[in-house]
Amino acid sequence: MTSKETFHGRLLIGATGSAAVATLPMYIGALRAVFQGTITVLMTHTASVFLPAHTVGLFADRVVTGEPADTWPETNHATLAAGHDMTVVLPATAHTLHVTASGGAPNMLATTILAATHPVAFFPVMTGDMWNKPAVQRNVTQLRSDGYHVVDPVWGPRYDVTLGRFVDSPQPPAPPLFLDVVRELMPQSALSPAR
Repeated sequence: MTSKETFHGRLLIGATGSAAVATLPMYIGALRAVFQGTITVLMTHTASVFLPAHTVGLFADRVVTGEPADTWPETNHATLAAGHDMTVVLPATAHTLHVTASGGAPNMLATTILAATHPVAFFPVMTGDMWNKPAVQRNVTQLRSDGYHVVDPVWGPRYDVTLGRFVDSPQPPAPPLFLDVVRELMPQSALSPAR
């Protein structure tokens, strides 16, 4: 299958509380060019502070935030895990990597990942100092050992608002790399349009 060929499936994107979540519409737009399945975005509370859920809703088929609570009987960790063929977490914060590596479930995204029996891929985004910490690297090693896919970030210049200058740090992947990972990990049974 070439990178231009369309593919199908039910994709769940977990969006976490990093400023990099502002680029999520760009990734969903790139997906729309070749992905003919459904895209659900599950946002943590902090992610929705950085990027409003109604904005994400302009690009995704469905956005889930866990609010209001009366949606929980229909939309919960079990239904989200069962209703998708693959989960990607973009951006994946150090906190999310830690919580998942330790088997924690403090929010709907972490609980859904814990309940998932399908492939889950993480696209970490954090500062270079954070990424290089032994604790973060231990969590990455644990996640990979547990069968999760952690895509090493690409390093490049990023404007650091607190420092007021560009710094070399881990970046979200370019959309073509993101698409390649989704295509590669999407279960073969999901690639057919007949569902």
